[in-house]
Amino acid sequence: MLGRQTLGPVTMQNLYLRLAPFFLALIELLLLSASAALFFFSHRSASGPDQPDSFQSIASALARLSLRKRLSALLAGVSVIAIRVALIPILGIPQPRFNDEFSYLLAGDTFAHGKLTNPTHPMWIHFESFHIIEQPTYMSMYPPAQGLVLAAGQVVGNPWIGQILVTALLCSALCWMLQAWLPPPWALLGAALAVLRLGLLSYWMNTYWCASVAALGGALVLGAWPRLRMRLRTREAVLMGVGLVILANSRPYEGLVFSLPVSAAMLWWLIGKRRPAFDLSLARIVLPLFAVLALGALATGYYYYRVTGDPFRMTYQVNRDTYATAPYFIWQTPRPEPVYHHAVMRDFYRWELGEFEKNRTVGGYLRRAADKLISWWQFYLGPLLTLPLLAFPRVVRQRKMRLPLLICAAMIAGFSVQTWTGPHYFSPATGALYILLVQGMRHLWHWSSSRRPIGQAVVRAIPALACAMILLRVAAAGANVQIESAWPRGDLDRASILRQLEQRPGPQLVIVHYAPGHDPVREWVYNEANIDAAKVIWARDMGKDDNRELLQYFRDRNVWIVEADHPTPQLLSQSE
Repeated sequence: MLGRQTLGPVTMQNLYLRLAPFFLALIELLLLSASAALFFFSHRSASGPDQPDSFQSIASALARLSLRKRLSALLAGVSVIAIRVALIPILGIPQPRFNDEFSYLLAGDTFAHGKLTNPTHPMWIHFESFHIIEQPTYMSMYPPAQGLVLAAGQVVGNPWIGQILVTALLCSALCWMLQAWLPPPWALLGAALAVLRLGLLSYWMNTYWCASVAALGGALVLGAWPRLRMRLRTREAVLMGVGLVILANSRPYEGLVFSLPVSAAMLWWLIGKRRPAFDLSLARIVLPLFAVLALGALATGYYYYRVTGDPFRMTYQVNRDTYATAPYFIWQTPRPEPVYHHAVMRDFYRWELGEFEKNRTVGGYLRRAADKLISWWQFYLGPLLTLPLLAFPRVVRQRKMRLPLLICAAMIAGFSVQTWTGPHYFSPATGALYILLVQGMRHLWHWSSSRRPIGQAVVRAIPALACAMILLRVAAAGANVQIESAWPRGDLDRASILRQLEQRPGPQLVIVHYAPGHDPVREWVYNEANIDAAKVIWARDMGKDDNRELLQYFRDRNVWIVEADHPTPQLLSQSE
């Protein structure tokens, strides 16, 4: 009996840990099942004429609104801003946690101060960290688009403001894009789903990853393409060019994969049997598009020239060549291990190499592929948006859907040879996915059985249940009831210590010490663009002897030690 009493809680805890990543999907599935049961039994027990449709008045109002296309697109973006700002008292303003976020924030801080990069600091070894470069200059390893977004937010008060604005702009752009592919009411429905799925509670909004930027670039390209074919207007060619430039400066590889089907479709159109007049296509499409791409290439090349010293050498390449041994693609050969100045960085890149080696085995590759599919399904679809895929056989037979299908297929093929991928890697093709999903919902709308409008009920249930999920998640967060992975508020321990130090008089220096077995993903040592002018500077503990030169350089600062891996990290004066 004692054994059972002891085993029970442990077993339940193990079950909880296994199911925790899928709680939201399970809740969504339960709500969907309850709605299906309610629909079935209500129709089965109904007698006489059908009751008035409670959704009809709302649907009619939204249909009238959708005919005002510009207003619809504007409202999609404004709703994102209004709702997420209203939720700040409950959800707060996110703090950075992951290495990528700190790197993007470094770029944002650099651009916000009117600079393209920063000089290498004399004490750079003490500040060395992940996803940044220290030589030939001090800068983020990532392309500049995300940093520019965060810089815009920082200029007006907080980098996260830039994240709010670009996510709102994405939802407006998705509405505008869908209007070129689908009837206005369906475009508005797709935009509403994007607001609910991507614009409010996803990590695209509530972190500093800025995946919305790449998705915005893809939406601009896909929104311009049908309009170009119909009207041959320079404006659409310029918008397409802007979208491609955004992709090149946010997710270059994924943007390239995305653009290949679009380029093939455009070339086929320009030289095919139904091609437009050469002089018109040259003047209104080819030359404006080429001009935008040329200007974008010059600006990008100049940026990399200033940062790396070579217009054709990306900061990402510099970082990987300096630190990493695991290559980006699975067919490549690992590089020799460099000499690391810090054990935590050595451990991180050795872990990367181990993951790369696992991915090159058949079993490891299949497990990684399954993990990718599950994470993408959870983020983009879940049970609710899986329903439109029931109409997928009809969607694939439509000629108009070939380009979105080819884009999604190309992206999947591109990911199959990468060492690492995350849901935001697919972000350039977000627009293509939503075209297919909404088109699937159009087909579902006409499904019926025994004179029961099953399809209409399903389509109406999707946005209704999506709203219910938002309300449920917000209520759970406000009540501190965990029904999903920890809400992305960021590294609150580091943020708390930073606030304490910012309130103290004088400049501060924090030497960060990690315990054995430290998780390198939870990094503390990141600094502002202008390190010497920063109120608080974070440095690595390199031992008493090596720390001496750092303390001598910053002898006018108050010096603190922080044990970052302590259950409750606290500041300790150097004298303690």
